[in-house]
Amino acid sequence: MASLTSRRLWLGGGVLTVGAGIAAFRTMPNFFWKQLQEDMSRDPIPAPHAPNPALWPDTGLHAAWLGHSTVLLKVDGFTIITDPVFHTRIGVDLKVATVGMKRLVAAALPIEKLPKIDLIVSSHAHMDHLDLKTMRDLESPTTQVVMARATSDLIRADNYARVLEVGWGETVQAGPVGLRGLEVKHWGARMRTDTYRGYNGYSLTVGRWKILFAGDTANTDAFRAQRQGDVDLAIFPIGAYDPWIHAHCNPEQAWRMSNEFGAEHILSVHHQTFRLSRESKTEPMERILNAAGNSEKRIVAREIGTEFSVS
Repeated sequence: MASLTSRRLWLGGGVLTVGAGIAAFRTMPNFFWKQLQEDMSRDPIPAPHAPNPALWPDTGLHAAWLGHSTVLLKVDGFTIITDPVFHTRIGVDLKVATVGMKRLVAAALPIEKLPKIDLIVSSHAHMDHLDLKTMRDLESPTTQVVMARATSDLIRADNYARVLEVGWGETVQAGPVGLRGLEVKHWGARMRTDTYRGYNGYSLTVGRWKILFAGDTANTDAFRAQRQGDVDLAIFPIGAYDPWIHAHCNPEQAWRMSNEFGAEHILSVHHQTFRLSRESKTEPMERILNAAGNSEKRIVAREIGTEFSVS
């Protein structure tokens, strides 16, 4: 990894350059710069709900949206977490502080109240999806990790039970979970030059349960082409599309792609947590509910901290 004097990373579609601990922003839109200034004078508000996974039985499919793209799952007793991000800021860890964006809303569960995690599923290396401080906190000799191609070097892999990299169309088994890497329309570079890194969605199969974790994606026909039957739950991003529509789908596109993959229920993520774009905090959920029309009951866990269960 480059030294701090030349380090650049992707955050919200612009390039952040960090030199000698001082962040200078280049090619950032004005709203992004203003948001970072406002971050200095505020703290994240508490999540509106607090899930209680201790009450989840060891049978069935259970999920809680903890914020951004972090979803806690328990599937027939096996515990999975997607793109875990729990700290107040995302960005470059300078040890004394993290240079980057601050959460609008705190995680619905503090990391110390998580149940034992059996599997971490990581979609790609962007800092709002792969938070290295959180990954250090979750290190355990009993936890497995599935990641995109050429991203495992970013974490301390030896401190986990097993770390597996997956490419598009490839399959791996992690305990009772069968995972297949899915093609999405996004990109994987964490810094400006590491464009070799992969980026995935995933289908997960645990016994009779099937789940889609779409990671990050712009509008694409790839989900229709990769469908293999119906899925019980699709975890799909719906935010950060204005002006980043080239990299993030809008809610109507997310609704269509979830249906094309055969989703019965949709848990919408990647909104309400960080100020990554121009749309309002409430707009993504309002738009996907409008797109769903008479099928809006299929949109589950609509606020941070809410839960969904099916048996």
